[in-house]
Amino acid sequence: MGRIPHGGSGPGDTRIAAEALLATEADHLAERRYTTLSGGERQRVHLARILAQLWTPLPDDEPRYLLLDEPTASLDLAHQHATLALARRWTDRHIGVLVVLHDLNQAAQYGDRIALMKAGRLLAVDRPRVLLEPENIEHVFGLPVQVIPHPELDCPLVIARQASTQGFRAGR
Repeated sequence: MGRIPHGGSGPGDTRIAAEALLATEADHLAERRYTTLSGGERQRVHLARILAQLWTPLPDDEPRYLLLDEPTASLDLAHQHATLALARRWTDRHIGVLVVLHDLNQAAQYGDRIALMKAGRLLAVDRPRVLLEPENIEHVFGLPVQVIPHPELDCPLVIARQASTQGFRAGR
């Protein structure tokens, strides 16, 4: 399905689809029915379909964009990082990548710039090191945090402090 916008299912399209499945570590799922896949497997197959659409440059070198909304949902930790690293590598193909994440540490680790939003409004856009300050995070999420330099990576690390359970009721 990922190659339909490019005209079909010829041998080149089949090869690109296979390479996209391999890139998302979903090649072993190629012969399975979609309805039998787990949530994480479906997520990786969807990503492969999107990559197959972007695989070849557009006419006149038109810009290409990879837009991902919560691409790590339903994925285990290893596949979360593999997916974000893959998205990051696609910027080397001169493809703009926009990823919506709720995990601030993943955003800090993989993003060049991040945006903070609250109640559907854009509050700020900047580099992770600039934007991920305790005051900003507490304002957006209402959660006290500590932000420290990551011990191994060149990015900030957000650590939640004890959250208040006031107003939270189990089962709701």
